[in-house]
Amino acid sequence: MADQKDNIDDFKVQTAKHPNIGSAPLRPHSEQSRDRASKRLSTESNGTSEGGVGSSTPVEVTALEESFRRFAIHGDTRATGKDMHGKNWSKLCKDCGVIDGKNITLTDVDIVFSKVKKKSCRTITFDEFKVALGELARKKYKEKTGEEAEAEVFKLIEGKAPIIAGVTRAVASPTVSRLTDTTKFTGSHKERFDDTGRGKGKAGRVDIVDTSGYVSGYKHQGSYEKKVNKPTVAKPM
Repeated sequence: MADQKDNIDDFKVQTAKHPNIGSAPLRPHSEQSRDRASKRLSTESNGTSEGGVGSSTPVEVTALEESFRRFAIHGDTRATGKDMHGKNWSKLCKDCGVIDGKNITLTDVDIVFSKVKKKSCRTITFDEFKVALGELARKKYKEKTGEEAEAEVFKLIEGKAPIIAGVTRAVASPTVSRLTDTTKFTGSHKERFDDTGRGKGKAGRVDIVDTSGYVSGYKHQGSYEKKVNKPTVAKPM
């Protein structure tokens, strides 16, 4: 009883120091842990940390870095957007117009990628990405200075996203047309289609036996039934 009384006295003291302590309902421990995890993820995504330098000012993502992330995660559900492999690097240069077929070719893009990446890695980071763009910029815009050339290449990429190709269309060719033209079929293959080119189905593949009782070529089939079943007309009296 004495311990219970002490606890009640302590609670009264805490309530007197903090009048609003009882106004807010207590939250379960699971919700508090979930809030701490979501806060940590948000600070990591913004490039900040609690108590660290610049914690009040999140890092701003530039348009160039945003395009880098879009191409880095293209076609790969496990990609984080922090690095880019060679296939997406080539796609970026192609979709953004860096490759012109004259000063910059696909071979040049592959050579620069191998040059800037680390030997033990198969991807490049954003910093290595900018170095690679600088290499291509000086080759693409030879009449401009290095900074001006880089700025021009950056403009080609900023705000861009991967171009998704449409559905592949069938290309008409003489060979395919000749093989699919039913009017030129011969033998048993010709019997599988009618005059309009429509398939006959089972009738074109299997010889169906005629069980009507008439010989083949008989033209008056069913005429006997019409005579027998002909309605009689009453003669006038």
